Amino acid sequence: MNDDPTKMRNQPALTTTSGNSWLIVGALFAAITIATLVVLAVLPPSGLAFTAIVVIVTLYISMIVVRLVVHDRKRRLRVIAACFLAIALVGLSSVIIIAAVNWATL
Repeated sequence: MNDDPTKMRNQPALTTTSGNSWLIVGALFAAITIATLVVLAVLPPSGLAFTAIVVIVTLYISMIVVRLVVHDRKRRLRVIAACFLAIALVGLSSVIIIAAVNWATL
């Protein structure tokens, strides 16, 4: 029953890859998110975009460190995936907060 290939935890991206593909996609996603936040940095709330950029860079560096340090493949891939999702969550929530604050002033 645990060998069911349709279960989310049995997907090849989370069980068999080295993690390099996660780093490439993560770098692209982080770059796009950071570029968006740089443009929004001039809008209030003051410092939110900069703080989000610092958190995103830290999460991406964490992805690289995990790729190099963690030897258990499944654990490594799950932690890298969690960092990737955290980058998405931080970026999206920051953009939504900035948009909401500025929308309210209209």
